[in-house]
Amino acid sequence: MNINWFPGHMHKAQKEIRQLLPEVDLVIEVLDARLPYSSQNPLLQKLRGNTPCIKLLNKSDLADAELTRAWISELQSDPTVKAYAVNTADAALIKQIPSWCQAWFPERAVNKKPIQVMIMGIPNVGKSTLINLMAERTIAKTGNEAAVTKRQQRIKLPGNVILHDTPGVLWPRFDNQNSAFRLAVTGAIKDHVVEAEDKAFFAAEYLLASYPEQLQQRYALANLPHDAYDLLLAIGQKRGALKAGGRVDLTRIANLFLNELRLGQIGPITLETPAMMHQELLAVAEQLRLRTEKKATRKAGFKNHKR
Repeated sequence: MNINWFPGHMHKAQKEIRQLLPEVDLVIEVLDARLPYSSQNPLLQKLRGNTPCIKLLNKSDLADAELTRAWISELQSDPTVKAYAVNTADAALIKQIPSWCQAWFPERAVNKKPIQVMIMGIPNVGKSTLINLMAERTIAKTGNEAAVTKRQQRIKLPGNVILHDTPGVLWPRFDNQNSAFRLAVTGAIKDHVVEAEDKAFFAAEYLLASYPEQLQQRYALANLPHDAYDLLLAIGQKRGALKAGGRVDLTRIANLFLNELRLGQIGPITLETPAMMHQELLAVAEQLRLRTEKKATRKAGFKNHKR
C-alpha cells in the first residue's frame, strides 16, 4: 500500500512559509522525538539556506532517551542547527525557548531590534501547546488530531521575540513510504487515510525487532511471537478482543495497540534511528534516479516514435 497525502490547505500553507522565510531571523521546527527524520519538512533545509534553526524534539517523554541523545547529536552536525529535547509536561523548560532564540542574536540585547521567529511543524506534533506555554496564555488552538492550526498568527513572546505561527504542513508526496507509515502510526496523518490494521502491522513488526522486552512486559506474553500478525492475535486473545466464535477482532485490537503506543503505554520508544535515516535517504535517492531515468527513456521513445 502506498500512502499519499493531499490536504486542501497544504499548498496555501507552503506558499505562506516560502513568503515568510526571507523576513525571519530564525526558524523553530517542532519535530516528534519518536521520529525526528520523518517529521522534518524535507523542503525546509533548501528553503532556509543559512537561516539559523532550532529543532525541538517534542514528546521526548514518549521517546527512547538514548536515541533522542543520538538524534540531537545528528541534527547538530549542521552548524546552523541547535536541537533540544522537550515535552509539554515541562512548562519551565518550554518557557526557556525565547532565551534560546536570543542566544543566536546577542547584539539584539543592545539594539533592541525584535527577533523575528517562524515556528513550523507537521500536524499533531504539539506545536500549538508549545506556543501557549511559551506565551503563558492561550493563543493557539490545540487538539489531538491533525491540522488544527489553519492560518498564520503573529505572537509577541518574552525577550523581544516575535513568533510567526504557521499551519501544520505535510508534504504532498512521500518518496519514503517507511516515513509515511511512521507518521500514520503516530497520528500525524489522519486516521481515516490509512487502515488501522496496516499501521498496527507496520508498528508491531518494528517493535518486535527493536523493543521486544517492552512488548512482552506490556502484554504479559510468556512467549513473544515472531511476526506482527501473530503478535496482534496474541494481544487480542489476552485482551479479550474477540468476535463471535472466539476469533480475534483484528480492527479492534489494531486500534487498541496503536492507542497504547501513542500514549507511551508500551514504553518510551523511538521509531527510527540516524542509521536508518541514512540508509533510507540512499534508497530514496536511488528510487528517484531510476524514476528520472525511466521518464527520460519514455520521453526519448515518444520523440523517436513521432519521427
